[in-house]
Amino acid sequence: MGRLAGKTALVTGAASGIGLRTAQRFVEEGARVAMTDWNAEVLREAAAQFGDEVITIAHDVTDEDAWIAAVAKAVEKLGSISILLNSAGTGRATNVEETTLEDWRRVMAVNADGTFLGCKHGVLAMKQTGGGAIVNISSASGLVGGHNMAAYNASKGAVRLLTKSVALHCARKNYGITCNSVHPAFIMTPMVEGLIARGKDPAATQAKLEAQIPIGRLGEATEVADMIVYLSSDEARFVTGAEFVIDGGLTAG
Repeated sequence: MGRLAGKTALVTGAASGIGLRTAQRFVEEGARVAMTDWNAEVLREAAAQFGDEVITIAHDVTDEDAWIAAVAKAVEKLGSISILLNSAGTGRATNVEETTLEDWRRVMAVNADGTFLGCKHGVLAMKQTGGGAIVNISSASGLVGGHNMAAYNASKGAVRLLTKSVALHCARKNYGITCNSVHPAFIMTPMVEGLIARGKDPAATQAKLEAQIPIGRLGEATEVADMIVYLSSDEARFVTGAEFVIDGGLTAG
């Protein structure tokens, strides 16, 4: 029996990166999973490896009606939602002067609004069926600032404190729902790979990122996914409102 046997999960941003790897780990640990992403074609291709243990849902996390529909479909197909991973995210590497209002609003819409809507509708579904676990992907950039990450810093900081508010609300209401945030540093996902590729010298860009990590390398999606598995399992029943940093020591100094 896996650590998540009998559980059902909804994972946003599941077509790639941390979302995809976590969906895979959830299946390996015995859960059935609803994988969602805005890019339906890429999502279907990514989910093909899982067979009948997953369903796919095209889903814009910035749209409340889309959240209502996604949760309803997940409950219809899986019977309930006992785990919610808010993994969908986006970023812009621009400072406050360079960030356009359009870029600011897009980053906030996906990272902050999307996580808020996930928490809201996840709680509404989970409280009907005995509770569950919500895990929100924030970032090391939600703990410390960066000179060229204005919108991303703000959005991930919002996720951090939203998580604590949700955790306290659910505890006060005795819903049996935990809510925790995960704060990765540079993880080798398509987002970071794209950042590296856009550098004038990609090898130098990667080396610069690695130099910021005391451990001396970038993280791997599976390392974040393993932390999420723990927070989603019964092993973490007494863990809520907490932030879990997985950054190779970046924020330790």
